Amino acid sequence: MCGIVGYIGRRNSLPILVDGLKRLEYRGYDSAGIAFQNGKGIEIYKTKGKIKDLQKILPHPTPDAMVGLGHTRWATHGIPSSRNAHPHSAGGIAVVHNGIIENYRNLRSHLIAEGHKFSSDTDTEVIPQMISGYLRKKLPMKDAIKETIAHLRGTFAIGIMNEAHPKTLFSIRKGSPLVIGIGDGEFFFASDVSALLPYTRKFIFMEDGQICTIGEEGIELRYLDSQETTPAEEQAVEIDWTPSMAEKEGYNHFMLKEIHEQPRAMMDTIREWTEDPVRILDEFGLTVRRTIGLNKLQVVACGTSYHAALVGKYMIEDIARIPVDVEIASEFRYKSPIIEHDSLFISITQSGETADTLAAQREAKKRGARTLTICNVVGSTSSREADSVLYTRTGPEIGVASTKAFTAQIGALCLLSIALGIRTGRLTPGEAGTLRSQLLKIPAFMEKTLKMNSGIEELARTLIYSKTFLYLGRGINYPIALEGALKLKEISYIPATGYPAGEMKHGPIALIEEGLPVVVVAPVDNLFEKTLSNIEEVKARGGRVIAITDEPASLQDKVDDLIVVPSAHSSLSPLVNVIPLQLLAYYIGMLRGCDVDQPRNLAKSVTVE
Repeated sequence: MCGIVGYIGRRNSLPILVDGLKRLEYRGYDSAGIAFQNGKGIEIYKTKGKIKDLQKILPHPTPDAMVGLGHTRWATHGIPSSRNAHPHSAGGIAVVHNGIIENYRNLRSHLIAEGHKFSSDTDTEVIPQMISGYLRKKLPMKDAIKETIAHLRGTFAIGIMNEAHPKTLFSIRKGSPLVIGIGDGEFFFASDVSALLPYTRKFIFMEDGQICTIGEEGIELRYLDSQETTPAEEQAVEIDWTPSMAEKEGYNHFMLKEIHEQPRAMMDTIREWTEDPVRILDEFGLTVRRTIGLNKLQVVACGTSYHAALVGKYMIEDIARIPVDVEIASEFRYKSPIIEHDSLFISITQSGETADTLAAQREAKKRGARTLTICNVVGSTSSREADSVLYTRTGPEIGVASTKAFTAQIGALCLLSIALGIRTGRLTPGEAGTLRSQLLKIPAFMEKTLKMNSGIEELARTLIYSKTFLYLGRGINYPIALEGALKLKEISYIPATGYPAGEMKHGPIALIEEGLPVVVVAPVDNLFEKTLSNIEEVKARGGRVIAITDEPASLQDKVDDLIVVPSAHSSLSPLVNVIPLQLLAYYIGMLRGCDVDQPRNLAKSVTVE
């Protein structure tokens, strides 16, 4: 959940580290710190707060320091404070860490008994304490690291400096993401590529159990349990993301920029496959026999990706007529799942590093399922470990609340639905052609919907003092009601509940009172008349109905506020209907003075339990 960055090269490390931390701040922002080598040992500056607070305490003028580490924190152990901020140090060793050391209490007790003095409440501090202890026993640095790692239980990505090796950095990965950036005579590491895009597009995605030693001579990469080095160049990949993709480009917030990037992200995701979606199955090794033999699909995801999975369930069951089970990954991983051998298991994760989703994917693979991941990051753990990958092409998503990744995931699921429908014969060529052409229209429909930006801002001004919201939807748009409610909770901290509209009489109707905002997703589909009845029920009890629809004439006199969107194919309407809900959440949060890019207590990539 935290963000770490390291640099070694010919340039001053401090500006590069600060810049990298700013790009990683979405991963955690309750404290931050930097350590660097300047010929006089290791200097550390850290503070509670955000990167801007760290910048205030850094030395001026900036000292020449060609080697350094940085960290931005999302607290797991120990309250946000300067003493708990990273880097942590002991005996000439400085460490930054993303992850959780599960057995740190036992290790800490043992170290205290040996005479070690701790200065924080974190799990991380056991790492420099242990390394320095082994160094005092005359172990070489790499052996001291190996011995330390052997005693750690949990998931982690770690960056290490030793003042006795002033021109060397060490990094280790087990479970948490870590990438190595290769520049011109300089090297980097970071929690993800967005931190390093201004400096390089050539990356090594470290694998679990690897240690990387970065020095003036280059990179040495090996597994902790092996003496053999892995040729670094063979693992390097080129990323086609540009630095501007990780910049605001004139928008006030990343979230607003990413909402407006959805037409481009959607087209980039679907363009490769729309002409012949069945190529997806062929490329992923899903033969005719294997596809026709599918009795069920299992899909797991977390948060917003879970809502995309629910939309995908409606799509696949309607278009391909294959039953789909969707589960929250954190629930799936801790039960005894029933997985038929050679079944298809689909994980959905923007980052490819979500801990619960990865654990579920690994469990499914262990039980013999064929695994497909829908993922946005080339080289991520999920993409490497799955049998097949269907990439979304959104570019980096910086805002903590997911927007463009969500719609791109639905676009990918739609392509998969069409492919499965064609392969199983449940979709005629004419029906498949219609769906493909309608899918290609979605980016233009998104553009048209985004032009309502100012009107939704004005609507938001009238809602910022509301104490709670209810969101309703039916069928394939029920998950959109869930997503709309989640966005409002994430961004504005207003309690909001999403419900299938048909369930309103089974409890939620008790919440409705005079003026309660009730957001209803009401496209013209086979359930439109049912939704109209639900709207009447809300109005009869004094609720304020805000309707998202493509049929204004039928609702004009029945609702308080009307947001009219283009009329899309019923299976694709969620891709259009969600955009006003994203904008509404954004403007309510912004007008309430909330930090919409970095909501309290949240982080972008949940790489710990």
